[in-house]
Amino acid sequence: MSAAAAAGYLVRAATESDLEALVGYEIEIAVISFGDEAITDPALHRKRVSGALGKAGEITLVAAAGQAPDVPLGWAWLSARRNSLTGDRYGNFRSLAVSDVPDRSLIGELLMAAVLAAADDGGMTQLTGKVHAANLGMRSLYRKFGFTATHITMERKADGP
Repeated sequence: MSAAAAAGYLVRAATESDLEALVGYEIEIAVISFGDEAITDPALHRKRVSGALGKAGEITLVAAAGQAPDVPLGWAWLSARRNSLTGDRYGNFRSLAVSDVPDRSLIGELLMAAVLAAADDGGMTQLTGKVHAANLGMRSLYRKFGFTATHITMERKADGP
């Protein structure tokens, strides 16, 4: 029995029937990452996510409760890429979000474990992901699964000091 099943959750491929929930997660991620500058247009996020579902090289997963398998409680998206210099396959983490439910941390861990397993199966030699500096939950999840910080992006607005 898998850890997800033992906990009463399942992780499955995301489908078109999940699209509206996934759009909501993408908007939530945008707001967390970009604040007032977030792009929150549902049509834009619907187009992006819809284009990834079922596409080769895109790992799109949802977590759901076993008793309600059609209701996504979380979502993860990893895109396969190829390093232009070395030819190595790597994964670019696009999204991971979980509803504000009591088992939120557990569901995030189940999604991350499933994404890592799929990446391994896909022959990816490295995974990368960006996370907003203030997103302590995602930073902690990355660390728990062996990710380390390698780059820091610094920003300055044009009207800054």
